[in-house]
Amino acid sequence: MPKHGKKYEVARQKIDPSKNYSPQEALSLVKETSFTNFDATVEVHLRTGLDPRQADQQVRDVVVLPHGLGKTVRVLVFAQGEGVQKAEEGGADYIADSDEWITKIQNGWTDFDVAIATPDMMGKVGRLGRILGPRGLMPNPKAGTVVPAEDLPRVIREAKAGRVEFRLDKTANLHVPIGKVSFDTQKLYENMATLMDAIKKAKPAAAKGAYIRRVTVASTMGPGVRVDVNLAQNMEVGD
Repeated sequence: MPKHGKKYEVARQKIDPSKNYSPQEALSLVKETSFTNFDATVEVHLRTGLDPRQADQQVRDVVVLPHGLGKTVRVLVFAQGEGVQKAEEGGADYIADSDEWITKIQNGWTDFDVAIATPDMMGKVGRLGRILGPRGLMPNPKAGTVVPAEDLPRVIREAKAGRVEFRLDKTANLHVPIGKVSFDTQKLYENMATLMDAIKKAKPAAAKGAYIRRVTVASTMGPGVRVDVNLAQNMEVGD
């Protein structure tokens, strides 16, 4: 087991490991126990009862958080023809409309946070799977990042406003950012409530037993705070 530093241990002592906190209490503790010298990201970690080996028990969707993520999101759009104009209207940071862009990315350039593509560009984008896939940047219809040209302005604006993808990993967990430590607790709460609602709606029909088994919130490098699962599943924006 890796050894934690003194700041981590001091922060951990403020948390009762045997207690399941209310969402408000947990988020307040996350803010209080964050010790980094930068504006740390707050994440929600969920342990599910799903079997990720089963195709009918996958969870993958997107959600637009009401208060965003508190960071600048750089959007690259793969488009041509009408799509170029629509990408410009939406405020894309980069528009990859030629083979030169494909070559540039193949040579290692990935200075963007979200990649969106129109369907007619996926033949070329497919060549970039080995580069973009491991970085979570590969456009995908299931994640809502392969869209017709007319939908580009909306999807680009959502990406910049706080559009977050969540996806079940191989260990049946979900890890999703909901904002920054500098956010006030109410904004973090409302972002988390919106996320939890989206995760509930994404429950696979084939799920058996308890869908969500454990909920933990934590800041970058900070200790985790366990949240009462029932309270987490019944969060509402405006509470």
